Amino acid sequence: MKARPDAELIELDATSADQYAFDEAVSPSLLSDVAVVKLVNLQNADEKLAEALVTYTKQAAKDPNGSSVVICQHEGGVKGRKIIDQLVKAGARKEDVPDLKKPDAQLNFVLGEFEKRGRRVEPMAAQQLVSVLGGKTGELAAMCEQLCFDFDDNPMGLDCVNQYLTANPQVTGFAVADKAVEGKTAEAIVMMRAAVEQGTDPIALIGALAMKLRTIAKASAVRAGTISQAEAKTNPWVLKNAMRQLGGWTSAGLAHCIRMLAWADEQSKTNGGDPVYALERCIEDISHKGR
Repeated sequence: MKARPDAELIELDATSADQYAFDEAVSPSLLSDVAVVKLVNLQNADEKLAEALVTYTKQAAKDPNGSSVVICQHEGGVKGRKIIDQLVKAGARKEDVPDLKKPDAQLNFVLGEFEKRGRRVEPMAAQQLVSVLGGKTGELAAMCEQLCFDFDDNPMGLDCVNQYLTANPQVTGFAVADKAVEGKTAEAIVMMRAAVEQGTDPIALIGALAMKLRTIAKASAVRAGTISQAEAKTNPWVLKNAMRQLGGWTSAGLAHCIRMLAWADEQSKTNGGDPVYALERCIEDISHKGR
């Protein structure tokens, strides 16, 4: 997204998306000529969608600058492995992502990221990175790289990590989201305004609020027995925390707040829109649990 700031971000799930949805996603729209398309659950893609992916990969290989960027996520295993081979053969680049489901693996990943740059990190600092970013491999790697670039400290200390995390838009967004979910409307709005004034993109705040609500929705589904904890695919302590925040939420309230965030997202991307006002409305609604 940094390389293509004007690109539209589109997320698809291969479990339900077909070739027509994919073709529409990578085609020029009213908002942008190109898009960054994130396709999850590649292993569940049907034959037609797989063919569309391979065809587009071949086209994009000939004109990468004029093409949309497509990022496919495969959950591992044998299922759908053939699609990966076909995409690589067509010109796609394959990136193996470490499995960071367990805290020990997350911590070892952080230590390894510093080590490969010839640096060390204090145990508490590494643990803080894991506590905030968990198993998000890309964000952990980017954070470690940026810390090494910005600070000469060796080993990297907790103060440096906290200083960087405080300036990170997503972390700020999560703090705003926590205050909103706790019903602390005024505090959440003050934090949101301060973040925007310091240069945080409203879209980053909207994304953090949306992620918080999705986690609460998953926690609600787990408690109701609709899905298992494994199916929720959420860090256990994050899910446990969301369970504690379920009180007072209803399905209708969650749906209303998610719709409000979609509206706020539109306000942030539309000329003449007022994203700060839209964020305030969302925070108020989330604080009142969509009532």
